[in-house]
Amino acid sequence: MSIGTILLVILILMLIGVIPAWPHSRGWGYGPSGGLGTLLIIILVLVLLGIL
Repeated sequence: MSIGTILLVILILMLIGVIPAWPHSRGWGYGPSGGLGTLLIIILVLVLLGIL
């Protein structure tokens, strides 16, 4: 497993954790999930390009 794959799995788990449907993050709105989604897309592109 490469470092990119590990980062991708961790980011996906973080993205699921900040979904506003969960009780602990209901008051946060969509800001954290949008930020993590953007980070996830950047990491995914870097993995697909072979940079990570």
